[in-house]
Amino acid sequence: MTEDLRQRVAGIPGDPRRWLVLVAMTGSLSMIMLDQTVVSVALPTMGRELSLDPAAQQWVVNAYVLALAALVALGGKAADLLGPRRAFRSGVTLFFLASVGCGLAPAGPLGEATIIACRTLQGAGAALMVPVSGAIVIAAFGPGERGRAMALYAGISQVFVALGPLIGGLLTEYVSWRAVFFLNVPVGIATLVLVAIAPVPARRVPGTRVRPLDVLLVVAGLALTTVAIQGAGADGASAPVLALLAVGLAATGWFVVRQLRAPDPLIHVRLFADRGFTGAAVVTGFVQFGLLGLVLYSSIYLQELLAFGPMQAGLAVLPLILPLTLAAQIGGRWFDRAGVRGPVLTGLVLCAVGTVAWMLALPGLHYAIQTPGMALVGVGLGLTLSPTNTDALSRVADTERTQASGVVQTVRQLGGTLGIAVIGAVVISADADAPGRTAAPAGIAAGFAVAAGAFVLAALVGALLLARRVPGPTGTVKLPAGTNPSVGPG
Repeated sequence: MTEDLRQRVAGIPGDPRRWLVLVAMTGSLSMIMLDQTVVSVALPTMGRELSLDPAAQQWVVNAYVLALAALVALGGKAADLLGPRRAFRSGVTLFFLASVGCGLAPAGPLGEATIIACRTLQGAGAALMVPVSGAIVIAAFGPGERGRAMALYAGISQVFVALGPLIGGLLTEYVSWRAVFFLNVPVGIATLVLVAIAPVPARRVPGTRVRPLDVLLVVAGLALTTVAIQGAGADGASAPVLALLAVGLAATGWFVVRQLRAPDPLIHVRLFADRGFTGAAVVTGFVQFGLLGLVLYSSIYLQELLAFGPMQAGLAVLPLILPLTLAAQIGGRWFDRAGVRGPVLTGLVLCAVGTVAWMLALPGLHYAIQTPGMALVGVGLGLTLSPTNTDALSRVADTERTQASGVVQTVRQLGGTLGIAVIGAVVISADADAPGRTAAPAGIAAGFAVAAGAFVLAALVGALLLARRVPGPTGTVKLPAGTNPSVGPG
């Protein structure tokens, strides 16, 4: 990034406009993350009105996350083609228009198709926003401030992930489940106003190309693989399920090969040559794998098995929310002082222990005995989430941050969509003899065991790969000759 562009993004060091940039980007990411979980409490009510079976309810959540995972790299390219400001505005607009479509989904035969299609469009809108926002925040702050800035950016957004059930419960019980989606309209408009005021760059990158085959391969590969995993929960390892899985994995493999050979790839897989970057990205994916499964099935557990109302179910996640909020700030400051390993490894151990404690309490059908495990998970997530993202983006040069952000978010959202698919398959297969219900205690406990395993794997990866000290923006990964780096957002 040139000095001129750095000043356009955040002014000179100490310029208060950098905080306006942070507010705009944090607001957008919070809206995106909120939508991953806000529908979880509304799902039982939505399912009754729209006649959604358990698999369709999974897809209301997973269509959004899958579209975000498959298209987030394309969002980084869109920032190069259109300029960061225009790409970001387009994403926000698509996001809240799709939210309106979700809120207007009709009861009856068209309801399921409408809600899933509009959730997919929401994910596509989010994919235009995510890669740009993280890179802009990193560029706007110096190395001594990045940990705290990213703690606010990622930490506040993760609070909204956790607040999703509470907000969803409030709106569902006292307004309508449709209000869960209409909420995004004023938030989206406010975000557009902030982006118009904040010094977000509009510069395009000449010569950027998007190859349609690459987009087709990544979308088809991830979608078919996810469908196959979810189908295995209902139908077992049947021939159609195995065929879908084979085609999905083949398409994904072909996509990766093409990215390695392309001079200007859609996803810069060469970034994984950096050991620390790989560790941070993979840890983020495993954490999202466990997190989304926990949020979705804990909400279903509270309403279907403990007979909580939507609002009561939302309030019941406070033992997860409050510790996460506090620990996110501790994690950011810990990263600034000592690097990524300390907060992340500590956080992952707490996540695993907390999930096991929570899982062991589920069969008792008593809420109070679940809260210690929830609190441990909240502390662990707070310590883990912002340091991993900050470390990954800090390991690359300024001109590579959009690509790096796109790669990290692709891995993260892929982890989330696979988590919903795998944990959902485990829950449904474990409860095959419980017709008319989404889950029973043993099935949800089995799903929580899978989430705990994901946190353990994340800790092992982190112990092997995460760096032992704070990295500088040294650009240790050099992109291939002829690459058009994304200098727009930082």
